[in-house]
Amino acid sequence: MDGRQTARHGRRTGYTDPFPVTTFRQWIPCLTMLLVSLISYIDRNTLALLAPAILAETGLSAEQYGWIISAFSVAYMAGNPIWGRLLDRMGLREGMFASVGFWTVASTAHAFASGFWSFAAARAALGFGEGATFPGGFRTAVQTLPVEKRSRGIAVSYSGGSLGAVATPIIVTPIALAFGWRGAFWFTGTIGILWLVVWGFVSRRRELREKPKRQTAAALPLPPGPGALDPRTWAFMGAYALGALPLGFILYGTSIYLSRALGASQAEVGSVLWVPPLGWEVGYFFWGWILDRHVAGAKAKLRVYRWIFASLLLLSLPLAGAHRLAAPGGIVAWTPLLLELFFEMFVASGFVMVSLHYATWVYTGAHAGLIAGLGAGSWGAAVALAMPYMGRLFDQQRWEMAFFMATLFPVAGLIVWWVGASSAEVRANSLSGAPE
Repeated sequence: MDGRQTARHGRRTGYTDPFPVTTFRQWIPCLTMLLVSLISYIDRNTLALLAPAILAETGLSAEQYGWIISAFSVAYMAGNPIWGRLLDRMGLREGMFASVGFWTVASTAHAFASGFWSFAAARAALGFGEGATFPGGFRTAVQTLPVEKRSRGIAVSYSGGSLGAVATPIIVTPIALAFGWRGAFWFTGTIGILWLVVWGFVSRRRELREKPKRQTAAALPLPPGPGALDPRTWAFMGAYALGALPLGFILYGTSIYLSRALGASQAEVGSVLWVPPLGWEVGYFFWGWILDRHVAGAKAKLRVYRWIFASLLLLSLPLAGAHRLAAPGGIVAWTPLLLELFFEMFVASGFVMVSLHYATWVYTGAHAGLIAGLGAGSWGAAVALAMPYMGRLFDQQRWEMAFFMATLFPVAGLIVWWVGASSAEVRANSLSGAPE
C-alpha cells in the first residue's frame, strides 16, 4: 500500500498509520548520501588518524604532511564546483557512480605510497573525486524533500562526514594495529565498492534517475545563480570557508598535537580522537533544527542570520586557549581539551549549516549542486592555504600561535559575510525603494 492508498484507507476507516511508508521512503536518498559522506570522511581521516605512525615510518615532517593535506584540499577545492555543475547537468545517478568509483581507486592507492610525492598524488586524486560528496548530498536533499524538511535533509546528508570522523578512530585503529597502516587503506577502498553496490539499487528511484530539467535564465528568479561578481556569493563562501576552517584544523592537527605535545601513542590517539568530531555530528542536527524551526518562516531573515552568525563567532573564541586545557598524563588529563574541541566542532558546524541556509534563501534550487560545490570548495581552498603554515608551527612546537591563528579565521569569515550580505541588501533596497 503506497502513501496515497494509505491516506484514502485512513479517511474511510478512521485509522491513521503512525509510520506511513512515504515518511521513511522519502528519507532513503538522504540516508544514502549520509553513507557516502561517512565513507568519504573515513577515507580522508584515515591519513590524519595514522599520521604519527606514517610520519615516523616515512620520515615526513609535519610541514610536509601539511603540504600533503594541502594537495588534497586544492584538488577538493577544484573538484567541488566541477562535480556540482556536472551533477546539476548529468544527474545524481551517473555523477555519483563516476565520482565514488574514482575516489575509491585513489583511496586504495595510498597503500602503495612511500614518500612525499606519492602521498601528495594519491591525496590530490582523492580530493578531486570527493568533491562530489557534498554537492551530491545537497542536490539530493533539494531534489527529493519538500522545502520545510530540506535543512534537516541537508543535515542528514552532510552528517555522514562528521559521523565518519567519529567512526574512523574506532574502526580504523584496530585494523591498522592488526594489518599496518597500508592495510587500513585497503579497507577504505573496500567500503567504497560496497557503497557503489548499494547506490546501484537506491538510484533506481525515479527522482534520482531523472536528469535535471534545463531552465532558461528567463525562467529563474534574478539573479539566476551564484555569479562570480555577486557579493552574496562571496558572503556565502567566506562564512563557509573561514567560519568552518577550525573543522580542518582540529581534524588534521589533533593527532599530531596529542602525539608530539602530550606524548600520546598511536593506540591512545585512536582511542580518543572520536570525541571532537562527535560535536560536529551533534551540531549538524542541532543547527538544522534551529534553522528549520526559527529561520524558515522569519520575515527579516537577514537580521536573524546576523544574530546567529554573531553568536557563533563568540562561541568560537575559546579555541584560542584550548591547548592550555591538557597536560601529559593520559586520557583523564586530556579530557578538558577533548571536550573543548568537541564544543568548537559543534560551533563550526553551525557556520556550515547557516551559510548553506543563507545560500538557499538567496539563490534558486536549480543551482543546488553548484552552491554546495562553491561552499565546500572554498573551504578546501582555505584549508589548503592554512595547513602547511599550521604544520610549520607544529614542527616548531608553537602550539599557542597555531591555536590562536585557527581562532582568527571565523572572525574573518563573519567580516566577509557581513560586508557581502549588507552590500547586496543595500543594492536590493536601492532597486526596490524599500527596506527589508
